[in-house]
Amino acid sequence: MTIRLSIHRIVLWTLLLVFALWFLAPLYVMLVTSLKDAEQLRAGNLLSLPTDPTLYAWFKAWGSACTGVQCEGLQPFFWNSVLMVVPAVLISTFIGALNGYVLSKWRFRGSELLFAFMLFGVFMPMQVVLLPMSQVLGWLGLASSIWGLILVHVLAGIPTTTLFFRNYYVGLPDELIKAAQLDGATFWQIFWLIVVPLSTPIIVVTLIWQFTNIWNDFLYGVVFSDSGSMPVTVGLNNLANTSGVVKEYNVEMAAALIAALPTLIIYIVAGKFFLRGLTAGAVKG
Repeated sequence: MTIRLSIHRIVLWTLLLVFALWFLAPLYVMLVTSLKDAEQLRAGNLLSLPTDPTLYAWFKAWGSACTGVQCEGLQPFFWNSVLMVVPAVLISTFIGALNGYVLSKWRFRGSELLFAFMLFGVFMPMQVVLLPMSQVLGWLGLASSIWGLILVHVLAGIPTTTLFFRNYYVGLPDELIKAAQLDGATFWQIFWLIVVPLSTPIIVVTLIWQFTNIWNDFLYGVVFSDSGSMPVTVGLNNLANTSGVVKEYNVEMAAALIAALPTLIIYIVAGKFFLRGLTAGAVKG
C-alpha cells in the first residue's frame, strides 16, 4: 500500500511539473530573448540562454522604441495605464462593496430583482456596449480621454464587484448589524466600522481581479482612447505592428514583459491572499 501511494505521488508530481514547465515555457522564451542582442538572436535558437546578457532591449522598449510615428517607447502608455487603473480599481471596488452591503444586509423591495439585473452585466459581451458607451462619453465630453476610460472600466466592473461583495456579506451574521442598530449606529457607521474591517479577504480578491482585468484590457483601450490616452496594451500592439528595417524580437519581448510586470508582481506578492479570499466566500452562492 505504501509503495503504491508513493508511485501515485511520484506520477502526480511528475505530471504537475510537466504542465508547469509547459505553461511557463513562453515566459522563459520571452525572458531569454529579451536579454539577447541581434547577433545572439541570429546565432542561437529560442530556447538557448544568452551568451552575453544585455538590457539594451529593455531600455529601448521602455524609452525609444517606435510605436507608430512616435518613438518614445512604452513609457507614456505605461503611465497612462497607471493613471487609469488606480482610480478605476478603487472606485469600482468601493461601489461594489457598498452595493453588496446594501443588497445583502439592507434588503428592500425589489432588491433581489435589481441584483439579478446587475448580474447580466457580468455575462454581457464587451462589444455590446461599444457604440452606446461611445455616445455617452461624447455627450459627457469625456471621449478619447483617460477620464473616459476610467468611467468605462468602473461601469464595466460594478456587476462583478457587486457579485463578489454581496456573496461575501451574505455570510456575515445579521446579528452584527442588528446589534449595531440597537446601539444607535447609522448606515455609514455600520459600513465603515463593522463591515469594512471584516472585508479584508474579499477586498484583496476584488482589487486583484479588477487590477488584472483593467490593466490587461485592450478592446476598451483601443476604442475609447487617442494618442494621448492610450493604455500600455495598445502601445504594445502599436510597437509590435510598427515595421522597421529589421524585426527586433528582443525589443518586442522586453516590451511584452514590461506590460505584464505589474500583474505578475501583484500575483506574486498577493497571490496567497487572493486564494484565501476566494475560499472565504468570494464565489459562493
